Amino acid sequence: MLDGVMLLWWILTIPSFLFVLIDIFVTTPEATVMKWAFVILTAFTGPIGAFFYVLGCREPIKGTHAQYVSVRWRQVLGSTMHCAAGDGIGIIFGAAIGAALTLTFWPDFALEYMLGFSFGWGYFQAFAMKDMADGDYRKSLKMTFLPEFLSMNCLMSGMLLVSKFWMPQVSGGSDPTQPQFWFIMSMSLVGGFAAAYPMNWWMVSNHMKHGMITVLAKTREPEPVPVGAGMSQTAMASMAGPDEATPGAGPADFESVPMQMPSASRALKARMIVVSVAVLALTLMVILNFA
Repeated sequence: MLDGVMLLWWILTIPSFLFVLIDIFVTTPEATVMKWAFVILTAFTGPIGAFFYVLGCREPIKGTHAQYVSVRWRQVLGSTMHCAAGDGIGIIFGAAIGAALTLTFWPDFALEYMLGFSFGWGYFQAFAMKDMADGDYRKSLKMTFLPEFLSMNCLMSGMLLVSKFWMPQVSGGSDPTQPQFWFIMSMSLVGGFAAAYPMNWWMVSNHMKHGMITVLAKTREPEPVPVGAGMSQTAMASMAGPDEATPGAGPADFESVPMQMPSASRALKARMIVVSVAVLALTLMVILNFA
């Protein structure tokens, strides 16, 4: 039964991946880092990633992307997808390394968390979005640390619950040389996405994370655009190169507006830190006692 499901999954994943890889770079005025995040997510989640792309990011009519993605749930979809792609790929490869080395639970957990957080924070957040912090990588690291930490804890919780309970039940599930391992990790990424979505909703609502990013050039007609992470849409567009804007647009066609600080109060941030740590701690307790 599972072999048939996996075969169907991989068959659907190949066209889904190729569709997103080609279509998003040809038709969608999205920032490069977000485009690659959708591609990575679809590589692991197949038709689910393609469904998210079509439903949440691909503009239905040319020139309507900013208006289309302005709905809150689509903004949160982009924020969570960005986290799942960055943190998720680190967690998955950490799990593969841990399984290959036959690490026990705690060293394996530490490796997955370290790789997931360092890749998600260091590259997908701080480096890829550094232009929103005046091009200052250190400043970007500082400003993206807390949002990454909150989201990572929830994503990791969802992925652990799926992978640690399912792997022992499936022959080959703990062997990274077997397709069963990669199928389970793909499903765990879907579980992690679901677990991280509520936290990302809160962070987008409090301007601590961006959502979808529409790349606009000043030479284009003004569009009703959303504001993500406390930034103007032109600030978001400043991270993109001229090849992503209107044909013929150069760097001078963009405005560069510094990233604004999150609007949530310190007390509220502290409470959300407690929530995210508690979610991860509870997950670990459940796994250690019941998996």
